[in-house]
Amino acid sequence: MRDTRIQKVLSEMGVCSRRAAEEMIRQGRVKLNGRPVQVGDKMDPAKDLLSVDGKSIRVPKKQEFVYEMLYKPRGYITTMSDERGRKTVMELVRDVPARIFPIGRLDKDSEGLLLFTNDGDFANLLMHPSHGVSKLYRVTVRPRASETQLADLAAGVTLDDGEKTQPAGVRVVVDEPERTVMEMSIQEGKNRQIRRMCEAVGLTVIRLKRSAEGPVKLGMLQPGKHRPLTRQEVAGLRASASKAVRKETTEAAQRRAALAKSRERGPVRAQRRGQD
Repeated sequence: MRDTRIQKVLSEMGVCSRRAAEEMIRQGRVKLNGRPVQVGDKMDPAKDLLSVDGKSIRVPKKQEFVYEMLYKPRGYITTMSDERGRKTVMELVRDVPARIFPIGRLDKDSEGLLLFTNDGDFANLLMHPSHGVSKLYRVTVRPRASETQLADLAAGVTLDDGEKTQPAGVRVVVDEPERTVMEMSIQEGKNRQIRRMCEAVGLTVIRLKRSAEGPVKLGMLQPGKHRPLTRQEVAGLRASASKAVRKETTEAAQRRAALAKSRERGPVRAQRRGQD
């Protein structure tokens, strides 16, 4: 199906501006499948052959999106490159045949599940703070966590910048005299959030591993290894984020309705007081 104007294709390819492309077409310098074209003609970038002044213009095929998961080991930073020469997660996904980037981050001393893609809309959907895709961590702390500290973490704590976290899921896995291993589930993505939450209640994190994000689990993937996400996993992540968006929209609508209702009642109360 020919659905893209040729001058638009030339502009998007960086050959020239759209206006300049129209002039080139009028001059007969642009051909489609070997024949001169007119301004307004359309083409199918996936099938048709375009040339300017006899030189072929290679129109790239529609971009294929890639979704990958990595077990990030400790010692790697989550960035595309590092001017200080430190190891980055990009070194571990060099063999992926696409230019991908990490979704979110894990700090240098943390390990576990890290997602990658070249789909910007998908990445924004997952990273938006209001979308609340749940992330599960296995956290080892010292000293042993008390019941009060565990309760505070679950209820939400005030961080060093004065901001309070949302309630978290907390479950003790190992309880020993000198340490506690627990699973923590959060829906936020503040910088170094788990470590800062534990610090706020007097605990020091000695190991931190992200084991799941939404429906995607690290499973048996080994440190430094990666694999493509399945279609079901990608769909599950989209659904998790979209569900949070719908919930937020519904709650906002309910708040607006309640406010409007309270405003409607205000004058009625005043009128009744005046009648009494």
